[in-house]
Amino acid sequence: MCMIKRLVVFLLCVVMALMIVGCQEKAPEKIVLNEVTHSVFYAPMYAAISLGYFEEEGLEIELVNGGGADKSMTALLSGQADIGLMGPEAAIYVFNEGRENSAVVIGQLTKRDGSFLVGREPDEGFKWIDVAGKTIIGGRKGGVPEMTLEYVLRKHGLEPGVDVTVDTSIQFNLMGGAFEGGVGDYVMLFEPTASMFEKEGKGYILAAVGQESGEVPYTAFQTTKSYIKDNPDIIKRFLKAIYRGQQWVQKASDKELAEAIVDFFPDTSIEALMMVAKSYREIDAWMDTPVMKREAFDRLQEIIIQAGVLTEKADFESVVDNSFAEEVVGSVK
Repeated sequence: MCMIKRLVVFLLCVVMALMIVGCQEKAPEKIVLNEVTHSVFYAPMYAAISLGYFEEEGLEIELVNGGGADKSMTALLSGQADIGLMGPEAAIYVFNEGRENSAVVIGQLTKRDGSFLVGREPDEGFKWIDVAGKTIIGGRKGGVPEMTLEYVLRKHGLEPGVDVTVDTSIQFNLMGGAFEGGVGDYVMLFEPTASMFEKEGKGYILAAVGQESGEVPYTAFQTTKSYIKDNPDIIKRFLKAIYRGQQWVQKASDKELAEAIVDFFPDTSIEALMMVAKSYREIDAWMDTPVMKREAFDRLQEIIIQAGVLTEKADFESVVDNSFAEEVVGSVK
């Protein structure tokens, strides 16, 4: 009888131990996410992080600033990052190299160029033809912001280097300072720099490049074929969190959005972030789902071809895998 009691006690202890282990939360799976730069332009992603959407999917995001698409892609291909946030052109270039484990676009975040043309004087009647004979500080030669600017100029009958000078000699982070110091007649600036320049009387926003270029898959999430093969469930959960962030941003007020992402920009005030949110909403910069459109992808390639960087278009299905994003959109209510 004593032996039976001992056995019962032992079994009860085992059951309780298993119950305790079962109740313990599973440790979140870490994703190293390499972003091409740190910008308010990526607000839906930061909102998804701060609102806990990734945590709810059992994921922990380690955010790394790549400092350029080339560096972000190198980190992705070398295994230093699991997912990269950068322009889809990076995946196109890698595909054209013929790499076996090439990069694949799995979801889209922004759908327009996020830069603004800033001039030295306010001009409510500005037309793009007004830049003829002038100099625009345009960014790195071959970068998508600079190539999109050239695309817009040609759209308005202006040939870069002939009808208008596009200065590509100044680094991205130095463009605002160069303009403030007297270089150029116009400068291309992202937010919040563009709005801060206007607020401080250093320059005036005259046009949004994204409104003129049309919808373009400007920034997208990318990973490698091998990561997709090994981690399909993680990709689904990742994109589910992103989609929820995108949907939340569509409904949130500018103040709510600013408050959600302010911890990612400690040197920027709530008021400035509200101003930026308003600016990007006005040009319809953010995707409301992570699914990339074929026609937008083709427009991006046309921009790159016109710039002389590509000679022919890559096949959509070879570079973009919409299957995870489509499944997520269909499953989230």
